[in-house]
Amino acid sequence: MAQGIRRGIFSNEAGVGSAAIAHSAARTDEPVREGIVALLEPFIDTVVICNITGLVCIVTGAYMGSSAAGLNGVTLTAAAFASVMDWFPILLSVAVCLFAFSTMISWSYYGERCWIYLFGDRTILLYKFIFIVCAFLGAVNDLGAILAFSDMMLFVMSFPSMLGGLLLSGQVAISLEDYWSRLNADQMPVYR
Repeated sequence: MAQGIRRGIFSNEAGVGSAAIAHSAARTDEPVREGIVALLEPFIDTVVICNITGLVCIVTGAYMGSSAAGLNGVTLTAAAFASVMDWFPILLSVAVCLFAFSTMISWSYYGERCWIYLFGDRTILLYKFIFIVCAFLGAVNDLGAILAFSDMMLFVMSFPSMLGGLLLSGQVAISLEDYWSRLNADQMPVYR
């Protein structure tokens, strides 16, 4: 269960607060609507994709004896889907590469926004250098150590996010109530 929670938080970053950085860059007159859109991300990732993956691993029986065969993570998923569709490991390899690349881009953006907030624009090249060095070190080090470090950092990031959510919950409730009342009263602007 702990492993599932760690991987779930790693895959969708729910409660960490990093997705709010990307959503705050959206140009919208209705921040509540952007928040509702943001709620779809963990649902699609966790409830749909992770659930389907877990069910396929269970239904195909690939999880049984997987530790003896050295299967875990992506290799277990590839073996489970390959038992039904021979071509799926190729598609999974492409998807994993795209996921890794998009994760690097998004985490780079999140880090860049935070760096600029803390230190200003003048030192952004230093951040980019540090990010490239860390990406290289992540590529050449043991995956277990990288995942453990990532889990630790996501855990540390979740505390200020949860504290902010708690302190701002009253304002969020007021904004949500205002949004729903205007939506129910047909007072929302119509864009054509």
